Amino acid sequence: MTQPATHVIFDLDGLLLDTEVQYTEAHNRLLKKYNKELTWDVKSKMMGRSQNVAYQILVNEMNLPMTVEQVKKEMSGYLEELFPLSSLMPGAHRLIAHFFKANVPMALCSGSSKRFYQLKTKNHSRIFDLLQHCVFVPDDPDVTRGKPDPQCFEVCSQRFSPPPKCPSAVLVFEDSPNGVEAALRAGMQVVMVPDFRVSTEDRNKATLCLDSLLHFKPELFDLPTFAD
Repeated sequence: MTQPATHVIFDLDGLLLDTEVQYTEAHNRLLKKYNKELTWDVKSKMMGRSQNVAYQILVNEMNLPMTVEQVKKEMSGYLEELFPLSSLMPGAHRLIAHFFKANVPMALCSGSSKRFYQLKTKNHSRIFDLLQHCVFVPDDPDVTRGKPDPQCFEVCSQRFSPPPKCPSAVLVFEDSPNGVEAALRAGMQVVMVPDFRVSTEDRNKATLCLDSLLHFKPELFDLPTFAD
């Protein structure tokens, strides 16, 4: 059952931006040297995690003869080249523009670093400039634990001015099971727009699960409806 929402927090990768192609290409460039390919099982464990945790999972699960720092350095080179090619997910522009026009406070909470965020949004800065603030888990001094810990969403919510009256008044948009868990543990509502390979069990944990942002109906959460 949904409740009225007054504030919105977005995840970034896989939710607002389609960066899957870039991440997959970078991971496979790295793994090709060891005759390996990234599997969905490993990728799903990495989704929504902070960079260091995700790379540790990659090293452990793929049995790589590399340290996390070595993976980070090599991946950074690939990603800096690929991230500017990122495209907006269907419905992302429409939804952000609608909330902005309706004066719904919006923020971003991402496991991405600020430097990578700037590369990913390089060609979409006008729409991302409509967000009130951003929390980047790797860079934020107030965030010491990444998703699925709720801390990053709690910090992001506290920075709204004025802040929401209660956690359930915050509507989080996520694509990963780890992100959904983090938001729910923070007492917030969650709209999940998952990869088609995410299990039914994980989908059912969200307040609402959609195949696309294009299918979101704001009025379900007592938010202003689309004019079109």
